[in-house]
Amino acid sequence: MGNRAALMSTPTVFVVDDDVSVRESLELLIQSAGWRSETFDSAVPFLSRPHVAVPSCLILDVSLPDLDGLELQKRIADDRVDMPIIFITGYGDVPTTVRAMKAGALEFLTKPFVDDVLLSAIDHAIERSRAAAEFAATVRGLRERYASLTRREREVMALVVSGRLNKQVAAELAISEITVKAHRGKMMRKMRADSLADLVNMAATLSPQMRG
Repeated sequence: MGNRAALMSTPTVFVVDDDVSVRESLELLIQSAGWRSETFDSAVPFLSRPHVAVPSCLILDVSLPDLDGLELQKRIADDRVDMPIIFITGYGDVPTTVRAMKAGALEFLTKPFVDDVLLSAIDHAIERSRAAAEFAATVRGLRERYASLTRREREVMALVVSGRLNKQVAAELAISEITVKAHRGKMMRKMRADSLADLVNMAATLSPQMRG
């Protein structure tokens, strides 16, 4: 049971490269560093792979038989933001490198590369993935708490984080100051905010949802 849990929590490094020798050598290198490895010979089977719930990154060849690396990067940009991409290529040209980096690639390495350089890039990518996953979990929690607020509590929250005093909130909502205090207290408890500053930070994270 312990081994299975450890395996499920081990970071995963995906490799998409149509060269079998590259896939095999990268798989050995990745596993020797203590990470899990999954390899694919083209973009299409990788796209059908369900999202993993562990820190991960993608080592991606630029030239592929179906979708090229840049197109695959574009396809996964929105739904796999917690999966940094390390591009590898047999030939490096400046325009391709610039396009990849502008689209968010973490590294762009030209074959042959030094193992330690790649391992360092993977380590950086895994840490970035872990931080992104933690932030996503925080945002999900905040959204759930915000969704639990009543309409009036949301109105009070919006006015409070904009700097209004209780009496100003009362005047804007045409309710008593005592009622504002009651709504504010419930709202703070539901949001698990310890202070106004804490609530303001939460609102900044939730701003798209609060505007909606």
